[in-house]
Amino acid sequence: MSELIAVTGATGRIGRRVVRRLAEEGATVRALGRDPEKLAALATGDTRAASYADEAALRTALDGVATLFLVSAHEAPGRVRLHAGAVDAAVAAGVRRIVYLSYLNAAPHATFTYARDHWHTEQHIRSTGLAFTFLRDSTYQADLAAMTSPEGVLRGPAGDGRVGAVTHDDIADSATAVLIDSGGRHDDATYDMTGPEALSFEEIAAALTRASGRPVAYVPETREEAYASRAVYEAPDWEVEGWVTSYEAVAAGEMADVSDDVRILTGHPPQAFADFLATHPECYRHLLPR
Repeated sequence: MSELIAVTGATGRIGRRVVRRLAEEGATVRALGRDPEKLAALATGDTRAASYADEAALRTALDGVATLFLVSAHEAPGRVRLHAGAVDAAVAAGVRRIVYLSYLNAAPHATFTYARDHWHTEQHIRSTGLAFTFLRDSTYQADLAAMTSPEGVLRGPAGDGRVGAVTHDDIADSATAVLIDSGGRHDDATYDMTGPEALSFEEIAAALTRASGRPVAYVPETREEAYASRAVYEAPDWEVEGWVTSYEAVAAGEMADVSDDVRILTGHPPQAFADFLATHPECYRHLLPR
């Protein structure tokens, strides 16, 4: 495991987990992120401060790297351009393989607007000729809890669609398994990262009710109602569209996939939502009695 692996977004929810796991596996790992102080707290002494917006700094930070774990940037109108710049910096630095954290059913006309960004990024990576692996995440189970209001309402235009949500830990385990395998088994492969079951929002609300001990209800919305109920946040139009279309993708059946890829990559089954809630009460602390 002497080849150098770089992890972007290394202080984020996925990146820091992957850095820790790689270190535990004895891999040679370099952690990349924007905040030097946060980087200093990670489980590796090799850290570089670099952002996607600074292609020159990123190129320098990737010097000597064989494999890059590219965690997608925060949602923004120019995210594809940032991703493309990061990929180009990797090519210029001599990186030989990119493992990209993508999104389930990424496509140019996906219902979920952010999923379109991931498809365009995938295409740019393909165009470089580098070896690649795409890990296409479903919705995160922790985010399902976070989407529920303190009043115990899960609201959105998801209809009666289903979502095979996955945990951050299962993604980190899967990414680590791919990154430490330098034998080419995962080259040019795409894996769907899901939980073991596809739940309706009614079932998600019921699971949150059981875990928190307080009633949680799913309230279906029309598109117009969804935009109106989110107007209070005064977020930019592109961001609200992302929020709303994330639910509409569920209604369209684009998030109902259940894959065995987590088990194939890690050797263990993905965690079920009820089990996740039982071990992570901090994710629904806002619902607990005060």
